[in-house]
Amino acid sequence: MPTTTDRSQVSLLRRDRKLRPDWLLLGAYVALSAFGLLMIYTASAPRLEALDVSPTREVEQQAAFVLIGFMAFGVVSLIKVATIRPWVSAIYLGSVVTLILVLSPLGSSVKGAQRWMQLGPIRFQPSEIAKLAVILALAALLSAAARPMRWDRVMRAVALVAVPAVLIFRQPDLGTMLAFGFIAGIMVFVAGATWRQMAALTVAGVIGTVALFQVGQIKEYQITRLTAFLDPVTDVLGAQYNQFQSQVAIGTGGLFGKGLFNGTQTNLRFVPEQSSDFIFTAVGEQLGFVGSLLVLVLFGIVIWRVLVSAANATDRFGQLIATGVAALLAFHVFVNVGMTIRLMPVTGLPLPFMSSGGTVFVMMSVALGLAHSIWMRRSALPGERSAQV
Repeated sequence: MPTTTDRSQVSLLRRDRKLRPDWLLLGAYVALSAFGLLMIYTASAPRLEALDVSPTREVEQQAAFVLIGFMAFGVVSLIKVATIRPWVSAIYLGSVVTLILVLSPLGSSVKGAQRWMQLGPIRFQPSEIAKLAVILALAALLSAAARPMRWDRVMRAVALVAVPAVLIFRQPDLGTMLAFGFIAGIMVFVAGATWRQMAALTVAGVIGTVALFQVGQIKEYQITRLTAFLDPVTDVLGAQYNQFQSQVAIGTGGLFGKGLFNGTQTNLRFVPEQSSDFIFTAVGEQLGFVGSLLVLVLFGIVIWRVLVSAANATDRFGQLIATGVAALLAFHVFVNVGMTIRLMPVTGLPLPFMSSGGTVFVMMSVALGLAHSIWMRRSALPGERSAQV
């Protein structure tokens, strides 16, 4: 009777172990969500009180979305991503259909942007669903690509992203369209695109952006935001007002902040859209540099753990999904925080898990759940790429 067990037997035993959650990822996710609820309450309460409504109304609504997001994260974590693959085409086509419908009379317009759909009491943003749909579709397409990648596969990836990107651009939502480009670029590169192909895609992207300006497809307010960002002193009370007040709020927070409910900019409602797009200013003013750094560290932990999931995925499909999720989170965090400290122009991209909004929280939770599912079913042995015996 042999006294040793061969590699395949050990591998099989280890693959059958109980699914173990990534406690670091879970802890950071829950902490960011709790931070978000606290900051939404402090940012929205003064405004709601001035309107003579319950100061807890907005945070109660967000708490309901957080609960739904937590449940979605848990359910998706228990699903093998391989079982999703046959449904990817339907998910992608469904998201494209909703993007078309939102531009029709069925869509609702808020502040000049037609980005929402109303189904009874539920209002949702199809572009948030499209982000995850594009990640899944790209992962399915690119996971079968040879290395180095052929040009026809690259062009198919570009076409796949271009359809929802153009529809979102028409809403208009330039920030989300740029997010698609970033996510696609990262995923195509990880899938095996050559440096020549990446350079060609970059040049094409620059030429396409310049062409949009030349033919007048960029909205006037978007041009105003860009010029105000490049020359901030020309219109402090106009196009640059949001970022000016944002910088004041974060700058006056100092090292440890002014304390909860003690922020002047927050209490006097100087920062527009503070509970959504500019939620990071509430952190900076009330909790200071230390609180802001803590939030960024938590985001760093989440993105790091998602990248670890990608590195330990059992197949290329899972690896590319996790890569896309990491790119999505990183882009949102960089652009959102960057615009609050004037490193980036103002966009409508929310801060994941912290900005108010139901669709974005639930869909980001689903995306994180996919990455967590990949982690729980990671390679049993170093270097192993398949969970099949």
